[in-house]
Amino acid sequence: MLETFGKQTCLVIAPHPDDEAFGCSGTIARLKAEGSKVYVIAVSAADLQHYNKGANAFVSGRTRQEEFENSMKVLGVDDYELLFNDANIHLKLDMMPMKDLINLFESKARLAIDKVKPSIIILPAISYNQDHEAVFRAGWTACRPSDPAVKPFQKLVLACEYPAISWSLQHERFHANFYVNISGKYLEKKMESLACYKSQVRSGVHHCSLENVEWLAKVRGREVSVDAAEAFMCHRFLV
Repeated sequence: MLETFGKQTCLVIAPHPDDEAFGCSGTIARLKAEGSKVYVIAVSAADLQHYNKGANAFVSGRTRQEEFENSMKVLGVDDYELLFNDANIHLKLDMMPMKDLINLFESKARLAIDKVKPSIIILPAISYNQDHEAVFRAGWTACRPSDPAVKPFQKLVLACEYPAISWSLQHERFHANFYVNISGKYLEKKMESLACYKSQVRSGVHHCSLENVEWLAKVRGREVSVDAAEAFMCHRFLV
């Protein structure tokens, strides 16, 4: 068991603002509380007409950006970046040349791997969502082993879950093998950061409701005998 996350540098790469809050905001809160640096890249947000009806049927890119900024302030991250606020790119990341996306994560973005030099990288787990898969595959490629004298090497590479991930093909199922204890104040911080995304959270039994996210954290916690946890798929862990 890892007793502390202190003195790490973590880079979170999220397909869109809110994915980091659903997937690993409790872990971000714990990393910061224990003295680590955390940087967050959200790849895209733009004006979008949702399939649902009601108050949040249309959400502007500016709203998404403001929610992202508010959530990052709640978590107290060291820096954050939104790469694209463009309707021609939003929800079409799988249409971008993979090399371009890899280059962004490796060196071209302001918070790219070559600049931040993270010891931990958190990516979105693969699912039916085409943007999540594109970001994972580009991020995973950007983490490929190389000469540490030439390119930073990440000792811990994780993929985080999000509530809708259960709707996936059997061979793409999320299999948790790495847990972070977010009991108490870290779960509270997760819920506070997620609540900033008023345009994205839903109510009642919807998988993206605050209640469901809290229940999921408690279920994951019970799997490892703590009150609340966030679950990840660990793709590399070097000690």
